[in-house]
Amino acid sequence: MTDKEMVEEAFERLLQSYINSNHRKKIDIIKQAYNFAMRAHEGQHRDSGYPYMMHPIAVATIVSEEMGLGSTSICAALLHDVLDGTDYTIEDIENIFGKKIALIVDGLTKIAGGIFGDKALEQAENFKKLLLTMSEDIRVILIKICDRLDNMRHLDKQPEAKRYKISGETLYIYAPLANRLGLNTIKTELEDLSFKYEHPEEYEGIVKKLAHTNEKRTELFENFTRPIRQSLDEMGVHYTIKARVKSPYSIWNKMQKKHVSFDEIYDILAVRIIFTPRELTDEVNECFNIYVALCKLYKSHPDRLRDWLAHPKANGYQALHVTLMSNMGQWIEVQIRSQKMDEIAEQGFAAHWKYKSDSDTEKVAEDELNGWLQTIKEILDDPQPDAMDFLDAIKLNLFASEIFVFSPKGDIITMPNNSTALDYAFQIHTFLGTHCIGAKVNHKLVPLSHKLKSGDQIEIITSTSQHVQPAWINFVTTAKSRTKIQTMLRKQDREYAKQGEQMLTAWLEQNGLTLATSNLDKLSELHSTKHHEQLFISIAKGDIVLSQKDLNYIFYGAKGIEKHKRLRNWRKYIPFVRSMKKAVEKGHNYLTVGKDFDKSKAIVITEDNISNYVFPKCCQPIPGDDIIGYVNKKKQIEIHLRSCAEAARLQSSFGSDILVAKWDMHGIMEFRTTLALRGIDRKGIIRDVTQVLAGTFDIDIHRLTTLSDDGIFNSEIELKVKDAASLGEVEEQLSQIDGMQSVHRI
Repeated sequence: MTDKEMVEEAFERLLQSYINSNHRKKIDIIKQAYNFAMRAHEGQHRDSGYPYMMHPIAVATIVSEEMGLGSTSICAALLHDVLDGTDYTIEDIENIFGKKIALIVDGLTKIAGGIFGDKALEQAENFKKLLLTMSEDIRVILIKICDRLDNMRHLDKQPEAKRYKISGETLYIYAPLANRLGLNTIKTELEDLSFKYEHPEEYEGIVKKLAHTNEKRTELFENFTRPIRQSLDEMGVHYTIKARVKSPYSIWNKMQKKHVSFDEIYDILAVRIIFTPRELTDEVNECFNIYVALCKLYKSHPDRLRDWLAHPKANGYQALHVTLMSNMGQWIEVQIRSQKMDEIAEQGFAAHWKYKSDSDTEKVAEDELNGWLQTIKEILDDPQPDAMDFLDAIKLNLFASEIFVFSPKGDIITMPNNSTALDYAFQIHTFLGTHCIGAKVNHKLVPLSHKLKSGDQIEIITSTSQHVQPAWINFVTTAKSRTKIQTMLRKQDREYAKQGEQMLTAWLEQNGLTLATSNLDKLSELHSTKHHEQLFISIAKGDIVLSQKDLNYIFYGAKGIEKHKRLRNWRKYIPFVRSMKKAVEKGHNYLTVGKDFDKSKAIVITEDNISNYVFPKCCQPIPGDDIIGYVNKKKQIEIHLRSCAEAARLQSSFGSDILVAKWDMHGIMEFRTTLALRGIDRKGIIRDVTQVLAGTFDIDIHRLTTLSDDGIFNSEIELKVKDAASLGEVEEQLSQIDGMQSVHRI
C-alpha cells in the first residue's frame, strides 16, 4: 500500500465514524481541513517512517470515535500541527475556518511538543499556557489528551530514554487530567501504556496472570449475574450487564500501595449494570429500584455503598455502587448507572454536549467544571517562584478525589480528599484562613491540622491577632491554601528582608565596611543561606546574630579562621571548617556531565564506577532494580528507582535530563536496604526472623525495630544484600515463617 492510499484509507475511516455519530453532519469543512493539512504536511514523515498526516488523522479519529466530539474539534485535530514547522499562520486558519477553530489550533500550538521543556521555568510557563488555554475552551485539552494518546500508542518507535520521559510525563500529568475530566477509558489506557513502557516485565507478568485467571472470572461473573438478569427481566428493565476487569496499572498500583501479591487483590472483577430509563427524569429512582432488587438477592456490605447520584464527582461522574457477597464467598462491586451516566463516565465533559439540558445534575457538573477552572485561574494569578512548586500546587488538589462537608448553615462544600480544617477555612474565604486559630468539627474543638471526612460539619474559629504561620504549609493539602499561605509568607519575608538589610547596613558601617556584594557573598557562605535576601530575613528574625566571627570571615575567609585561633571563641569555627572539607571530599569522586556527554546512551553501573554516581535518600536502588539516571543541577548523575515518587516527578518535569541506566554488577559489593515485616505476634517470632537472616543467609542485621500492639507485630530490619534477586530469596524465606502476614521492601 502506498503512502497516499494509507492516508486516504485512514481519512475514510474518520469520515465514517463522524457520519455514524449523533452530531450534525458538516462533512465539507472536515474535508477542507483534511486537504489543508495534507498540503501543509506534504512530504513530511514521522520517526516511525509513516506519512506525517497519519498522526493528525489518528488524533481526529480518537476525537470522533473515542471522545464523541463534533466537527469543530475534528477540524482542529486535523490542523493541530499545521502551524508548527510550516509557512502557514494562525491568520490563514482563521480566514478559512473561522475564529473558533483558529482559537483551538492556536491553543494546541502553544503547548506543542509536550507540556515540558528543557528548563524548569519553561516547564511551568508551558503548563500555565495549557491551563490558561483550557480555561478559554476545554476542547484544547481534550484534543491534546487525544494527541498524547496517539503518541503513547506508537511509543515503541522512540528511543528508550525518550520513552521514559514521555511515559513519566503522561502518568504525572495527562492521565490525572483525563481522570479529572471524566475520560475514564482514555485515562485507563494512558496509565496502562505508561506502565507498559516504564515497567515492561511487571506489565507482562500481570497481563499473563489476568489471562490465566480469565476462565475463573468468567465463571464467577456468569454465576453471579444469572439471578440478577432474571430479576431485572421480571421488572421490565432494559439493561446491559458488563464485566469490568481492573486494569494492569490499577492492579500493580494497588499491589505497591497495599504491599500485596496479585492473588491477594479481590476486586479485580466488578459488575456494571447499564440501563435505559423509561423517562430521562426517572434515572435516579430506577438506580435505587435496581439496588433494592439486588439486595434481595445478595447480602450487601454495609460500609461499601457509594452514592454519586445526588452529588456527582467533580468530573461529572454519576452512579450507585454497592458491594455484594456472591454465592462463591467473594465480595463483588456492582456499579448501577443509566446509559447517559455511562457515556459521561467514559467520555466525561465531552459527553455533556450531547446531553445539553437544564437539569440539576447537568448544572452541577458544569458548575464543578467552572469551579475547577476558577481554581486554576487563582493559582495562575499568583505564580510560584519555583517551577516545581507550581506543578506540585496543581497536582495537590486538581487531581485529588473529593469529600463532601457541610458549613454551619448546612451548605455542601466539595473538598479534595485529606483536606484539613485550615484548608476548609481558606476554601470559604482568605480572611478566615489567615486569622484561623481553630475549628469545631461536628461541634467538637479540633486543631487546624485535623483531617476532614465526608459528612463533617465545620465551624471556623478566628482571631484578629492571628497571622499566617510558616508551619501551616506542612499540613495544608489544597492548592488554594498552599498558594495563599506562600503568598502571605513571601509578603512577610519581604518586610523582614527590608528590615534585615537596614540592620546589616548599620552593622557594616559601624565596622568600616559597606553593603558590597563581595561582603554579602561571604556572609551568605558562612551562614549557609542560599541568597542575600535569605540572609537579610535571618538577621531580622534573630536567627543570625552578627558578631566578631562574621568580621573574621569577611576579612580572612575559611582559611583565615584556622590562622587566627587566638581570636575569642575560635573553637566555634572548627565544625564549620570541617563541614566544608567534608562537603568537598564527599563530592570529589562524582562524575560531572559536560557539554560532550551523550545523554542518548545508557550509563552502565559497575563496581569500578559506582562511586561516580549519586544515590539520594528518597530510594535505595540495588543491583537488579529498574533504575533511571538524572542529571541534577550540579551536573552530577543521580540514580533513582523507576518506581520512586521523586523519579516520577523528575521524568515528567526534567525529561531532557533523564538517562537510561543499567546495572553490570557481579555480586561483590553489598547494598543497604530495609524490610518491613508484619504478622501475628507470638513468642519466638523475632528469633525465627534472625535465624533466617543470620543462619540461612549469613546476613548481618544493622538495625532492627519492633512494635507489638494487640497481638500484631510490626518490624523494620535494615540489612545489606548483594542484589534484588538475593533480597527476593530473603523475602520469600521470611514470608514462610509461621504467623508472618507480609514482608516487603521500603
